[in-house]
Amino acid sequence: MATKRIGDEPAYVLHHYDWSESSLILEMFTRHAGRVALVAKGVKKPSSSFRPVLLPLQPLRVSYGGDADIRTLKSVDWVGGHVMPTGEALLSGYYLNELLMRLLARDDPHERVFDIYAPTVALLASGQNSLLQPALRAFELLLLRELGLLPTLDAQTLSLHALQPEQAYALVPEVGLRRAATDDRYHLSGAQWLALNEAMSEGQPLTALWTLPELASSALRVMLRQLLTYHCGVGALKTRQIMLDLQNL
Repeated sequence: MATKRIGDEPAYVLHHYDWSESSLILEMFTRHAGRVALVAKGVKKPSSSFRPVLLPLQPLRVSYGGDADIRTLKSVDWVGGHVMPTGEALLSGYYLNELLMRLLARDDPHERVFDIYAPTVALLASGQNSLLQPALRAFELLLLRELGLLPTLDAQTLSLHALQPEQAYALVPEVGLRRAATDDRYHLSGAQWLALNEAMSEGQPLTALWTLPELASSALRVMLRQLLTYHCGVGALKTRQIMLDLQNL
């Protein structure tokens, strides 16, 4: 629902488009309103006070108003706390933004998604490269769960039979979690899926997940990416393809 005036709202810039010679349309992820579109008038002018602040992957506080689908940015302040991620961490941050752009509808609040996005971005900016992949896997898992796109990880999806720790199970986009077939290249053991499920049930699921060795599994990475691209409705995410191309170089 459109609102006339919002002030001091925690937010991040996800993406931007040209609006005119001097203005931009910003796709922003806010804590209380979800993804919103704002016009930043005159932001491309050298004299604009918004220009050095409206950067992706930076914690901001914004005020905006208007009744239209695209509202007007009134003020923006940098909250501080961390610098812009660099290198692979920067591409990973853009990957998170692309997921939110594709999976979140405008004006649909997702406070819990915001509360996993913000610390994940801060971790990407921390320079702890060893936690980069665990951070992405944890975000993917929790994002899918919060959007209702992740099946329960303690039972087979169609039969509801409990997982057996020693058996292998595959996460398949069309059917959910099922016992791995002989031609399934990617799968985890029941014990691994149960460990992930238990960590996601903790009071601080991000930190609980970051410590799990299962998040380093290439099989988990592939299965989650397949599930995400299936729900995004695309053959491949742009940022994912860029990362693959850079690795090949």
